[in-house]
Amino acid sequence: NVTVTGYIMPSANVTYDIGSGTTWWRTFYGISTQAKYADLAENYSGDADYDAGTVLIFGGDSEVTTTTVDHDPRVAGIVSTNPAHLMNGGLTGPNVVKLGLTGRLPCKVKGPVSKGDVLVTSNIRGVARPITNSKFIPGCVVGKALEEISTDEIKTIEVVVGRF
Repeated sequence: NVTVTGYIMPSANVTYDIGSGTTWWRTFYGISTQAKYADLAENYSGDADYDAGTVLIFGGDSEVTTTTVDHDPRVAGIVSTNPAHLMNGGLTGPNVVKLGLTGRLPCKVKGPVSKGDVLVTSNIRGVARPITNSKFIPGCVVGKALEEISTDEIKTIEVVVGRF
């Protein structure tokens, strides 16, 4: 046992790790933490190796895959770049996907789209698009746009993912 009074301080920001990818601490007890990144993600088994920003659904041969179904209610989340917190970290397999479940994430979106637009799956594999209200199906929402796309191009923009 080690007892510390005061602080344990690194000599500079982002210079040391606690544990490693193969040796973990068992339990952390604390009051609060702060993260540089902005999403909560969980590892899932994917049908393929997907780029960050790809919209995925529950289904396929593994747990998650892409879709070409517009307004697909099976939407699961967006492939994360650097999650602030990653759950199910021990998952192994050929295509482990960090799936962003909530928070801010980069997302592939087909424009035009305005800030605040509700986004859903599109008929383009792995790409979101603005919702058509008359086609709404409960569970089909991917998130809300934080950026605009003025053309009909596919761009990667910041999106807020949550249960809207």
